[in-house]
Amino acid sequence: MTLHAREINQDVRELGELLGDVLEAQSSTEAFEIVERIRNASIEYRRGDAETRTEVGETLDRLNPEMQDIVARAFTTYFELINLAEERQRVREIREGSQEGVLEDSVLDAVKKLSDQGADAEEVADVLDDVLIQPTFTAHPTEARRKTVKAKLRSVANDLEALDEVRLTDREEARIERDLDAEVTSLWQTPQVRDRRPEVTDEALNVQWYLENVLFDVIDEVYDELERAIDEEYAEDIDVPRLYEFRSWAGSDRDGNPFVTPEVTEETLERQRDTILPLYRDRLKSLSGVLSQDASNISTDATFDERLSDHKDRLPGVATEAEERYPDEPYRQKLKLMRESVLRVSDVRQGGYDGPEELLKDLRAIADSLRQNDAGVIAESQVDPLIRKVDTFGFSLASLDLRDHRKMHTDAIAEAVDRQGIDYAGMDEDERVEFLTEAILQEGTVVDMEDTEGLSDDSTRVLRRFRETADWQNEFGVDAIDTYAISWCEESSHVLEVLFLADQVGIVDLPGYCGLDIVPLLESEYALSGARRIMGTLFENDAYQMALDARNGVQEIMLGYSDSNKENGFLAANWSLYNNQKRLAEITDDYDVEMRLFHGRGGSISRGGGPMNDAMLALPNETVTGQIKFTEQGEAIAEKYANHDIAERNLEQMLNAQVRARHTAMHEPVEEIPDEWMEAMETAAPAARDEYQDLLETDGFVDYFEQATPITVIENLNMGSRPASRSEDRSVDDLRAIPWVFSWTQARCIIPGWYSIATGLNAYLDEGGDVETLQQMYEEWPFFRTKIDNASLALARTEMDIAEQYADLADDDLRERIFPRIESEYEETVDLVLEITDRDGLLARDWLEQNLERRNPYVDPLNLLQVRLLAQSHLTETEKRTLRLTVQGIAAGMKNTG
Repeated sequence: MTLHAREINQDVRELGELLGDVLEAQSSTEAFEIVERIRNASIEYRRGDAETRTEVGETLDRLNPEMQDIVARAFTTYFELINLAEERQRVREIREGSQEGVLEDSVLDAVKKLSDQGADAEEVADVLDDVLIQPTFTAHPTEARRKTVKAKLRSVANDLEALDEVRLTDREEARIERDLDAEVTSLWQTPQVRDRRPEVTDEALNVQWYLENVLFDVIDEVYDELERAIDEEYAEDIDVPRLYEFRSWAGSDRDGNPFVTPEVTEETLERQRDTILPLYRDRLKSLSGVLSQDASNISTDATFDERLSDHKDRLPGVATEAEERYPDEPYRQKLKLMRESVLRVSDVRQGGYDGPEELLKDLRAIADSLRQNDAGVIAESQVDPLIRKVDTFGFSLASLDLRDHRKMHTDAIAEAVDRQGIDYAGMDEDERVEFLTEAILQEGTVVDMEDTEGLSDDSTRVLRRFRETADWQNEFGVDAIDTYAISWCEESSHVLEVLFLADQVGIVDLPGYCGLDIVPLLESEYALSGARRIMGTLFENDAYQMALDARNGVQEIMLGYSDSNKENGFLAANWSLYNNQKRLAEITDDYDVEMRLFHGRGGSISRGGGPMNDAMLALPNETVTGQIKFTEQGEAIAEKYANHDIAERNLEQMLNAQVRARHTAMHEPVEEIPDEWMEAMETAAPAARDEYQDLLETDGFVDYFEQATPITVIENLNMGSRPASRSEDRSVDDLRAIPWVFSWTQARCIIPGWYSIATGLNAYLDEGGDVETLQQMYEEWPFFRTKIDNASLALARTEMDIAEQYADLADDDLRERIFPRIESEYEETVDLVLEITDRDGLLARDWLEQNLERRNPYVDPLNLLQVRLLAQSHLTETEKRTLRLTVQGIAAGMKNTG
């Protein structure tokens, strides 16, 4: 059976031709010919038909500012459209693979693998009971596109889908092609660059769109696929529990973002609730159209009858209306009452559901009754999907995590208790732990959280946030906002400070009740190496033990990939994270605490990015408890969740990896790694760290970075609400990881993804190691293979001849001291990676290589134009706009920012 009418080359060709037509119509024939000249010359160079890029450069040099802007818009728009063509190709491959039963990493594949490994039904049920996957959407500013542009691109994507999947008449096809022309014309006429920095509310709305318009629709489809797969492999019934929870930082992550106020957080909570409840009412209304069974044809059970009777007692007026409208239709009467109870969740009137569990009980009562009346197919088709939605999204759509920097809590407590003569600021760590513990356990409060007179603005905001959080939990439910992450946590007292503040407002009432998961974010080398000191002190602390018991003995610990990499380099950071995950698993095991690791991953390789399923399968067995949480950031959100088929595929891949990893960990709780592999990494990682840090500490390196990358443009790009730097200091330490990576990616010199790997591995070889061992590590050790493959991708995206042109922007002495060092490390790393992987090319997958070959000739002109604009000391407003546009175009072409 043919599922699709088109293929990617046709999409790319026709979209390119359409863009050319629009360019010529909207600008001029001259502009079209200039763009074509640049495009063809760039393609010729990449094919080897031209020895240099001289023609591209000379053409760019002749352009006036207005024509530069047109060229930048043309190539940027091209990438926006080609990204959609590649997205459509992904959908084709997913659908065809599913149809043919050859789709790897699917839930069917996971169940079959468990069955092949001898797992019986009870063991599969045990694995599923352990699994909980928590994608956490953040508002980190790496999404370069405007919301308006994204909306237009979605329309183009929908047109491509119709042309590809729907059997159309000639007239219908012509109509869609006309619509495509209109959308691309509108896209061309729409500014690509934001004229203002997005507000926090904009970012929260962006995250909400994916939850509301995509994930809400696809989540039950994943469960349906899993249940079908289980039915195919096992005769026994296996109950599938809740496997996913969606969480968000958008609107609640205060760390480094002064614009995340309590008003914004409350507005986010209200809007998310006001979004999810109408979705449930709509589904209940649709159910009412299906469940029209007459009482004379069915027999309802005692559970259903009791819930219907109780509901009528709670809403007598609505019950009378339901009985009059549906006199002999019990399901419809119940659904009418359920719709009203959903409506009244946020209403002043009585009769609303207290929480999602009550709605779930009603839905399950209906599903059970249908099955008892031989209508199981209706329950499976119509009711079970809604049960999965309510179980996943609750009444909050996505639970919010609060986050702030540890210093904010320390200073707030110090100021608040100083008024009572307590010198918290002067205490050492042990004294702080003792004071906080006694304060938490004593009856009554220590601090009047309402009294902020004389406190600094920051401390006033901290106390207010905790007061408001108590109110939010009362208003929206504890599950709506029940996690507090502490960035740059380095001491036990930093965790106890949050517990103390929560206790002072009633969020915590020990023993017995704790309304927050308190999550230390370990990101510095000091914190990671001191994990036993930090966590051991907490697990032995009387107050914290009670808090853990009240949270079911689960300790969530967040690992920071971004700043760890920026501090230590790719190889050393990943080895440190690997070891410290094992160490954390050992610590929590020693204290009989269940660990949930929260992986603070970014979209780029250097910030923990890469295929999520590969990353999950490469985690140390000791850490795979079944529960896992990870951030989804920036452009990665759109790439994974904008399309329904791709979103479902991503969720399936996550589940496949987590189910398989958990099953492996149950049989092999401790991953046995050969001593020589561990020794290789123990030798390589410190050498890599030393080389990386030595580069960053080179005299003038910060100046070189500012001169040889577009960091100053990125800092003012209006990408996100959060400032790019933590302070006004000009240092690598002060710069946030996102613009750090973004800048190197723009300059096609992606050192955060590979620098010092060769130095590290060569140190191992120089001390008696051999390449054969590294090759064996690559073949047999998922951790090492994943890191080498991810580094290979960063190397493949690096273009040293382009990077050299950026280096030429730097002062001569800086360039001569720094760039050759970077170039040499790149060349050595490429050679070593190819030898270890035993491949002719850097990329393991043909489609990745084809992807880069398709893109590179179109990214290059944007890079060359950007270099020319950066070299100018004074820019017109048009040139400034064009420079910002080149940043967005390169980001679209690289499909990666920070």
